[in-house]
Amino acid sequence: MTVGIHIVADFYGVDRDILAYVENLKPIFEDTVRDVKLTKISSDYYQFRPFGASGIVLLAESHISFHTWPEHGLITLDIYTCGSPEQAEEAFRYLKNRFNPARVEVVRIERGKDVKEETAYTPGAPAAPERVGTYISL
Repeated sequence: MTVGIHIVADFYGVDRDILAYVENLKPIFEDTVRDVKLTKISSDYYQFRPFGASGIVLLAESHISFHTWPEHGLITLDIYTCGSPEQAEEAFRYLKNRFNPARVEVVRIERGKDVKEETAYTPGAPAAPERVGTYISL
């Protein structure tokens, strides 16, 4: 069992004018969340000067984030959803279609692969033995 899928992608050869400004990017990410039927909690976007942007959409399912380097035609993406991996894949396809990159590098990571099937949780109860770890104090 896994708790989610994490897609980490680099899109190269993307239109630099799209990547330069938040006002071009925000609608793409907001549309992605709506069209893929993800559950938006909040979003935050930042405009770098003179150009470039970063953003994150916090989802009930986890998050989608990005950083752009217009000077390189590059946007890096982080798509993480819990539950059905199909939503993450659909968001990836949607964004790939919208940005139309010349080249894509992508890694898919199954998150929480060692989680056992449904276990009961009782607030305040000690952790199950498989959850006990070593902690280092800094």
